[in-house]
Amino acid sequence: MTIAEAATDYTQALVLLYFIGSSSSVPSASWPVYQDNKSPATPPQGNAPVANDEVQQVAPGTTPNEQEGLPPATAPGDRMNATFVTLARNSDVWEIAKSIRQVEDRFNRKFHYDWVFLNDDEFDDQFKKVTSALVSGKTKYGKIPKEHWSFPEWIDQDKAAKVRETMKEKKIIYGDSVSYRHMCRYESGFFFRHPLMLDYEWYWRVEPSVELYCDINYDTFKFMADNKKKYSFTLSLYEYVETIPTLWDATKNFTKHYPQHIVKDNGMKFLSDDGGETYNHCHFWSNFEIGNLNWLRSDAYIDFFTSLDHAGGFFYERWGDAPVHSIAAGLLLQKDEIHFFNDIAYYHVPFTHCPTGEQYRLDHKCSCNPKDNFDWNGYSCKLPVP
Repeated sequence: MTIAEAATDYTQALVLLYFIGSSSSVPSASWPVYQDNKSPATPPQGNAPVANDEVQQVAPGTTPNEQEGLPPATAPGDRMNATFVTLARNSDVWEIAKSIRQVEDRFNRKFHYDWVFLNDDEFDDQFKKVTSALVSGKTKYGKIPKEHWSFPEWIDQDKAAKVRETMKEKKIIYGDSVSYRHMCRYESGFFFRHPLMLDYEWYWRVEPSVELYCDINYDTFKFMADNKKKYSFTLSLYEYVETIPTLWDATKNFTKHYPQHIVKDNGMKFLSDDGGETYNHCHFWSNFEIGNLNWLRSDAYIDFFTSLDHAGGFFYERWGDAPVHSIAAGLLLQKDEIHFFNDIAYYHVPFTHCPTGEQYRLDHKCSCNPKDNFDWNGYSCKLPVP
C-alpha cells in the first residue's frame, strides 16, 4: 500500500465513523466562430441578386485550435512565490484530475500557480500527461527520498509490529498499516523539505477527489501574506483518541525542553480546555491547508517535529499529520496568524464546509447546500481562533 491508498481508505473509515456516531469579473474567453462552409454557388450573371451567405468567404475551420500555449492569467497583479502540492500515486490520476479541474475552474485559471506532485515511486507518463494538460501553471514531479519514507534507525521494528497487531485486533482505524504511518510522518516533517518545494514560500495542499463549491476571485496566497497569516484551514474536528494516546505527553515534553519556541497569544485554547494540562483532541483537517513553508522550515517547527519523531509515536501509535500540524500551529504561532477560510466552500469525503450567507453563495456561483455545512455538527470543534 502506498501514499493515497492509505489516504483513500482512511477517508472511507471516516465516512463509516461519521454515520455511526464570481461570479468572476473575468471576461468570457474568445472562441473561434464556426460557420457552415458552403460551396460557393455558380457565380451570378449580370445584376442578379446574391444571397449574403453566398458572397461572404468563410475562413477554413480551426479544429483543433492550434494556438500554442494557454491564454494569459486573467487576474491582474503580481503573483506570490507559491505552489499547490499533492501526494499521489499513478493510479490516482483520474481522481486527482477531478481535483485539479475543481481548483482550476474555481481559482487557478485566474492565477496560473504551479503544482508540485510527490510520490514514493516514479510518476508514469500518463500521470504526467493528464495532469500537465489540466494545470494552468507549471507542473513538477518528484520522488520522495527513501529515508523520508521508511523506519528511522531508532525505531524498534519488532515493537512497532506488535503494536500494529494489537491495534488491528482492537479495530483501531489503520492500526495495522505501515504505509499510512509513513505518509503521516512524511506530511508532518518532510514534504516541505523536498528539493522541488524549496523553490517556494507558500503552499496549498490538494488531495484527490476534493471539490470547491464557490468561485474564489482573490489571491489566497497574497491574502495570507498581506494579513500576516502562516497557517489556514476550512474544517476542524476531533481526532480519534485511540490513535494518539501519548501525543500530548510528547508535546508537553517538547514544551519543557524548548520553552523558547512557545509564543505568547497562541492558540492553546483551541487545543486544550484546561490550560494545557490535557489535549481536547481538536485539530484542523489537514487535507486542506494553505500555509507558509518558511514557518514549517523554522527552527521552532523542526525542533517540534524532531522531538515527536524521536518519541516514536508515528510507529508505536498512529499519529496523524493533522493533529501534529494543528498542535504546532496552536503553540508556535500567535492565534491571529491562523486563518479560517470561511469563504472557501470545500468538500473532502465525508465532510463539507459551505458558506451560510445566501448572497455570498449567489455572488460566487456556489453549488453547495448550506444544510450540509459541517461547522454545526457536534463532531466539529468550536473555534476560539479567528
